[in-house]
Amino acid sequence: MDRLTALRVFVSVVEQGSLSGAGEKLEMSRAMVTRYLAELEQWMGARLLHRTTRRLSLTGPGEEALNRARAMLALGEEMEQIAIRGDEAPKGQLRITSSYSLSEALLVGAANDYLAQYAGTAIDILLLDRTVNLVEERIDLAIRITNDLDPNLVARRLGTCHSVVCASPAYLARHPTPHKVQDLALHNCLTYTYFGKSLWEFQGPAGPESVPVSGNLSANISNLLLEATLGGAGISMQPRYSVQSQLESGALVPLLEAWQPKRLGVYGVYGTRKQMSPLLRSFLDFLIVRMAADPMWQE
Repeated sequence: MDRLTALRVFVSVVEQGSLSGAGEKLEMSRAMVTRYLAELEQWMGARLLHRTTRRLSLTGPGEEALNRARAMLALGEEMEQIAIRGDEAPKGQLRITSSYSLSEALLVGAANDYLAQYAGTAIDILLLDRTVNLVEERIDLAIRITNDLDPNLVARRLGTCHSVVCASPAYLARHPTPHKVQDLALHNCLTYTYFGKSLWEFQGPAGPESVPVSGNLSANISNLLLEATLGGAGISMQPRYSVQSQLESGALVPLLEAWQPKRLGVYGVYGTRKQMSPLLRSFLDFLIVRMAADPMWQE
């Protein structure tokens, strides 16, 4: 008996809730699933499942065996994924998600350079300005800007995201320039759906300050707010990486420079350290080195 496969069958039966469901997931006949379960129970000397015509349930030994089976499968996967050695290059495909703006500023360029360096790799980028379920959408890595990490996921800090409050010269020609953060309450502030939609936070000369903001435009994609800001629609808080060139050209004017908008971490987020592939580890290391060399991403 292939005991590792038997353990995988057992775990799948529990997770799918039926023998047929496990067979479909594992591309295995129901008879083969039954055979693996029977041989596993014989090997362990205990019944693992109560099986009736309507439902399955774990026995006492089955509950204990389930936890250990999952641990053994995780270890088995980790052993299978040991592909990188001193003289070997990473291979395989990574499915990565990030926001539109972060992809433009960082991910696409990094992916291009990484792929050029490692010919046996491929990267599939999914652009979304929302948090996705990594398991359901089969995501290997999410690049996220946040200070509120999901405790159920593993995160590796890559750098820091600095923000800047800015407006176009056209907007400032029609409205008084704000001189303190509380003045923002009197302006048309363009807000981002997923961060700071109604409250902007700062570190100022006298300490932390926050101001309620509102305006006639909000969006779930920060690039749309940037286009509206360039068009003179209002004031927005933008990641500095998105607007650095516009600030340098004068297309946008930085405001309230004595007040530092709340800094956010840039993280590589993935499902579990136990099942971290060598390819994923390699790409994360590549990103960290790349971002460490660019002052834009540093404290």
